[in-house]
Amino acid sequence: MTHAILIGAPIDSGQRRPGCLMGPAAYRVAGLEAAIEGQGHRVSDWGDLSLPALSVPTCANPAVHSLAETLGWTEVLTDRVDDALSEGGLPIVLGGDHSLALGSVAGAAAFAARAGRPLFLLWLDAHSDFHTPLTTTSGNLHGTPVAYIAGREGFEAFPPFPAPIPAERICLYGIRSVDPAEHAALLDHDIAINDMRVLDEHGIVKPLRDFLTRVRQAGGMLHVSLDVDFLDPSIAPAVGTTVPGGTTFREAHLVMELLHESGLVTSLDLVELNPFLDDRGMTARLMVDLVGSLMGKKVFDRPTRAK
Repeated sequence: MTHAILIGAPIDSGQRRPGCLMGPAAYRVAGLEAAIEGQGHRVSDWGDLSLPALSVPTCANPAVHSLAETLGWTEVLTDRVDDALSEGGLPIVLGGDHSLALGSVAGAAAFAARAGRPLFLLWLDAHSDFHTPLTTTSGNLHGTPVAYIAGREGFEAFPPFPAPIPAERICLYGIRSVDPAEHAALLDHDIAINDMRVLDEHGIVKPLRDFLTRVRQAGGMLHVSLDVDFLDPSIAPAVGTTVPGGTTFREAHLVMELLHESGLVTSLDLVELNPFLDDRGMTARLMVDLVGSLMGKKVFDRPTRAK
């Protein structure tokens, strides 16, 4: 039995479209706790985090906004995720925009370093999020976490990332929107991009199973960061960064079932849900359903719906 620990991260500072701060409440209303408990697991809800006293950081890039808030969230999330792992739990961070991964993955990395285990990252997202505060032109820091996690320069305002994750331990999966500067930097760091073409050519299963095999052989921990825009916007409209051509309902559930069967997932982010953009809660319910699959629910367990 897994002890899932819910950590609300009502963060809007990483981008400019308001609404993601309502994400944690939407996941709770959509029945996340019941979906996890229904698979025989224990759930503790640690409530929503709040910002600490903010510093006054500086950044050479004038486009960057909300740096102080993002740093504050990074600080509290690092500590809270580390605490949850230290208690033997599976932290599930309810976002909030993707800048929360600056802190959630840092917390997992700090714990993994103390435990003497390698940390792996599975990034389920339409975007690679490989900009730095110095290279971003939008100034939106939700586009920077993977760069921070991989140890790119340009994060001088942030705490040093605990044990940066090397390229071979990062899997970008479902990617389909990468700008030229990010693409060049990814190639320079030798990070594999499992974009939708790779998944179309090789299938959903093989690239993921290959990555999970590496995690298992290394005795590693696995942090999964699930962005709403990993899904096709036709089934998940509640995101401010929609990109056509995302994963289907069946493909997304298959990914979650494979992750469950691996038994390797040690921490999880649910990010970029903007309930203000949703259609009667369909995206929130789908994300909760996907967590159910990650926790052990099978496709054939789902009831028939009346037409």
